[in-house]
Amino acid sequence: MQYLISVVDDEPDPTGGDDSVRAAEATAIDAFNERLHAEGHWVFAGALGGPRTAVAVDNRGDSPIVQDGPYLESKEFLGGFWIIEAAGPEAAMRIARDGSKACNRKVEIWPVLQE
Repeated sequence: MQYLISVVDDEPDPTGGDDSVRAAEATAIDAFNERLHAEGHWVFAGALGGPRTAVAVDNRGDSPIVQDGPYLESKEFLGGFWIIEAAGPEAAMRIARDGSKACNRKVEIWPVLQE
């Protein structure tokens, strides 16, 4: 089964601008990604731009409404994600715990619904 592990950020640069912290996080994330590949959990992953780069589009009415910024205004925002393959929720939880440690941020797990 596939799961989305979303990375929850609460500030644009949680490293505080410290390049050594940023490098340590990148190294830990690379190692985590390599492990996901080696163990067969890897499906896809990506980092996202900050909230100021988001655009909300609502074209459900007569004309589209386009707004700068994320649709939901919140202190926290989605900073990145992994799509993983895991045997079940417990395995996904174990991987998410390790992902949180690697990226030094909170994460959420969502099952990907498949038919």
